[in-house]
Amino acid sequence: MASAQDSAPGEAAHVRQPLPSQEEIAQLPPDGGEEFNRLIFEQSPYLLQHARNPVDWHAWGEAAFQKAKEENKPIFLSIGYTTCHWCHVMEHESFEDEEVAALINANYIPVKVDREERPDIDEVYMAVTQGMTGGGGWPMTVIMTPDKLPFFAGTYFPKEDVPGRSAGIKTVLTQLSEAWKTKQEEVAKVAASISDQLQQMSIGSPGGAVSQATLGTAYQQYQHRFDPTHGGFGRAPKFPIPGNHLFLLRYWKRTGEKQALAMVEKTLTEIHQGGVYDQVGYGIHRYSTDAEWLVPHFEKMLYDQAQTVMAAVEAYQATGDEDFARLAREILTYVQRDMTAEEGGFYSAEDADSEGEEGKFYVWTVEEIKDLLGEADGNFFIQTHNIKPGGNFRDEATRQLTGTSIPHLTRLLTDEERTRLEPLRQKLFATREGRVHPQKDDKILTDWNGLMIAAFAQAGTALDQPEYIAAAKKAADFVLSTLSDESGRLVKRYRLGEAGLPAHLEDYAFTVWGLLNLYEATFELPYLEHAVRLNDLMLEHFWDEEHGGFFTTADDSEELLVRAKRLFGSGTPSGNAIGLLNLVRLHRMTANTDYETKAQELVAAFSAEIEQQPSAYPMVLVALEFLYGESYEIVIAAPSADSEDTHQMLQAIREPYLPNKVLLFRPDGDEDAAKALTTLAPYTAGQASKNGKATAYVCRNFACQLPTTDLATVRKNLNLPLAAE
Repeated sequence: MASAQDSAPGEAAHVRQPLPSQEEIAQLPPDGGEEFNRLIFEQSPYLLQHARNPVDWHAWGEAAFQKAKEENKPIFLSIGYTTCHWCHVMEHESFEDEEVAALINANYIPVKVDREERPDIDEVYMAVTQGMTGGGGWPMTVIMTPDKLPFFAGTYFPKEDVPGRSAGIKTVLTQLSEAWKTKQEEVAKVAASISDQLQQMSIGSPGGAVSQATLGTAYQQYQHRFDPTHGGFGRAPKFPIPGNHLFLLRYWKRTGEKQALAMVEKTLTEIHQGGVYDQVGYGIHRYSTDAEWLVPHFEKMLYDQAQTVMAAVEAYQATGDEDFARLAREILTYVQRDMTAEEGGFYSAEDADSEGEEGKFYVWTVEEIKDLLGEADGNFFIQTHNIKPGGNFRDEATRQLTGTSIPHLTRLLTDEERTRLEPLRQKLFATREGRVHPQKDDKILTDWNGLMIAAFAQAGTALDQPEYIAAAKKAADFVLSTLSDESGRLVKRYRLGEAGLPAHLEDYAFTVWGLLNLYEATFELPYLEHAVRLNDLMLEHFWDEEHGGFFTTADDSEELLVRAKRLFGSGTPSGNAIGLLNLVRLHRMTANTDYETKAQELVAAFSAEIEQQPSAYPMVLVALEFLYGESYEIVIAAPSADSEDTHQMLQAIREPYLPNKVLLFRPDGDEDAAKALTTLAPYTAGQASKNGKATAYVCRNFACQLPTTDLATVRKNLNLPLAAE
């Protein structure tokens, strides 16, 4: 989804004042007092950013809507997120402005929503915004009745009119307030019409079956959009969209189409070398504003780190290219260093701005580098990382060069160059740590943690890095203990010791994904048991019994204008896409045919949408490759998972690129655990080790081979080249 950030002009964000401590907040009056508004009592960092605004903000809740009814005022709804640059700009220009605040407070009931905490609200009103304007993004601005019926929508508005481009927020507020007072019947008709159109969101796009030929159509669409010069798909701005790579790798694996693999290699290499990647501190920025992957929007989102790690790991498995393994390790180094809470969960994001300027934390001058590294080493870093005397980073408003540069590579480095550069990078990083850091969004979200757990577990097994698996375990245990309620259902967010908010579809789907990866990394059965339990809860509370597929919200959640159901994802895949993948994997792991039936029904619920533009749904394509393509169900039976022969057999299975497989371990040495596995996967009941050795039971496309303790036979059964043994 395009963001309002991509094109809107405006000022740089301002330097923020610190908020009071929790103890000081507890002493404030219910309205926040003279210095703050009601948002000071919220946990969302985004809402807290607006706590000093003169706008009389309410958090989303019945109190705001009741007040709107009593005072006969429309709702001014503003939706954004904490690392959204243009959300900061609109706040500074308008929401901190006394004149604009007076207009809002006099004529509207203002409501602030963090889209990351309430994706259900964001999803409904984003559909409205896209329908009314042809585009969408954040900040999102919606004017609606006290009954939550929208009649106007847009994204970023400057304070004053910009002739030929945009009405200013003052004009919008004045005109809509007048319409509300003098033309309320017409406003009501517009709102009712929009509400009627929204009902389609609850149905989906049912059609016939989706054929395997659709995967070929998707590949052709990727070919058409691929940029052979810089990698990536489409024109600027370019988003990483790691799901594209996950599908293309699977398509290459199944068909042997070399161009599919080449597109992945080119794109990941260009990203890793580009300015969109933090060459000094690691981690990937949100997206590139240009086609060359040079100038990013500098925010760093947890979900981008997780998904890029998964793509890099699979590219490494497919090619053996150490650069892709290095990319995964570097990103995980960043996440462990800067985005991991002491409790084990992962923080959400880091802002693009510091000291009132986007990117200031990340850019360098020639003089800074030479002063720090000396003439010879400085020139070496400057040359390899393309630091320009006049800079390569332009001011977003004036488009003039700032004299600062974004470090990036334009060629592959030799091993000797990397060895020489590493201590220089460390010096730059240590110096950069002394700068004013961008704000960290320290809330811990269940769904994004599920993605990161999946990434750590996958990287840990593929790269044989036990510390990654340990990080995944700690985070998963945190989610299962702290981000779950007494009944075992998930909640949405944790921050400063407080967990709460209703969980949505993605929270369940992404957590199940993480737990399945973690089980396959550890073979600790409780993770598989929790995955099955949470998946079944998801089916119980989110499944659409009439049309198939999953709703975004649970059956006992707050009632919005529509109970939305979607397949399309933006920064993250949709819950339906990952829910489909989970259902396919769980069917293969447990042999429960109900899961496959639900998977087929889910595909049918969105089949018209999939057939129309399949490349728009890369993680659906990943699931379809599993559903339709060659797959393996593997059970390793052994007295112990820690024995040398077991380890060798697991490495033979884990190191190659075998994306469409499930892997279970049956511990002969633990009768209770073996029985528990049999409860989940009854077909494992008779699968025991042979002669006390690690034994592989391999089924390929639902046809099972004889059990074997021989690694060469295992490789043959997995259709792997014997020369790689």
